[in-house]
Amino acid sequence: MNLKNDLLLRAARGEETERTPVWMMRQAGRILPEYRAVREKAGSFIALATTPEMAAEVTLQPVDLLGVDAAIIFSDILVIPEAMGLPYEMIEQRGPVFPSTVHTIQDLERLHIAEPETDLKYVVDAIRLTKEGLAGRVPLIGFAGAPFTIFCYMTEGKGSKTFSVAKRHLYADPEFSHLLLQKITDSTIAYLKSQIIAGADLVQIFDSWAGILSPEQYQTFSLPYIKQICDAISEVPVTVFAKGAFFARKEIGELSCSVVGLDWNMDIAESRALIPNKTLQGNLDPCVLYASYDQIRTEVKNMLNQFGTQRYIANLGHGVYPDTDPDKVRCFIEAVKEFSA
Repeated sequence: MNLKNDLLLRAARGEETERTPVWMMRQAGRILPEYRAVREKAGSFIALATTPEMAAEVTLQPVDLLGVDAAIIFSDILVIPEAMGLPYEMIEQRGPVFPSTVHTIQDLERLHIAEPETDLKYVVDAIRLTKEGLAGRVPLIGFAGAPFTIFCYMTEGKGSKTFSVAKRHLYADPEFSHLLLQKITDSTIAYLKSQIIAGADLVQIFDSWAGILSPEQYQTFSLPYIKQICDAISEVPVTVFAKGAFFARKEIGELSCSVVGLDWNMDIAESRALIPNKTLQGNLDPCVLYASYDQIRTEVKNMLNQFGTQRYIANLGHGVYPDTDPDKVRCFIEAVKEFSA
């Protein structure tokens, strides 16, 4: 099916675009009252994420209501540990919690490589339904967590400022760490390939906790596994977003990915110099969307002046915050369209 709006894919491939494509991380979610209505009907976050019809509905909402240039499938990075045999719960105000965690080779042996068509069928089905609902209007983005970020949750059992339990394993038991990271990587490659078969037009790898590692540890415990995923996927463009890994931009730019996502701490001109041959994505501070409409427009204009309008996908430097006014979000999206045309 030919896409009516293929700006995102052309920008990802480094082709010329009439204007800069724009979408937002966490765009399908709590900023929209329409999302909250579906979430209430579902009863819980996990019920919503695992009901394909509902997941597809909330994936489509930002396309209809905000005017973004891409949809991103509504899901969670933690579906991978669950598919490997480590279920999680989503606790209101606290976030994800794993009742049991992985710490030994014996724990590892109880996990299996995820089989997407069975273990993650609900995501694959949601992608198929979303593609039908989109009817070629805009591309659909699939995604997964980077192996190190997933490793953090599987060993720590919950979110953390330091992930000291996870990092202890890297120092104290590197053999265990590499075995678990490889198992996550194998599961993730199979998962992303099944998303692409179901209709994902581009996939993004989220390394949300990249910034807690030293540059040396990042080279050892994160990059090699992201590289395996990038090397395994040739069917569609791949975006790598490693939050906080400003020290690894050059190396990330050398991966076989099409797009590198930047957070707001990463200087734009410096990033262009370090990553000369890739499309960049980002990197407006989500807190800018609390400012006045005039200030949002000014900040967007500054961002576009620095990135330029080619080989660039406009986005925030992290997910949009849940208490953001949807009208401020629309202002951001419209400003990108207006100033980049």
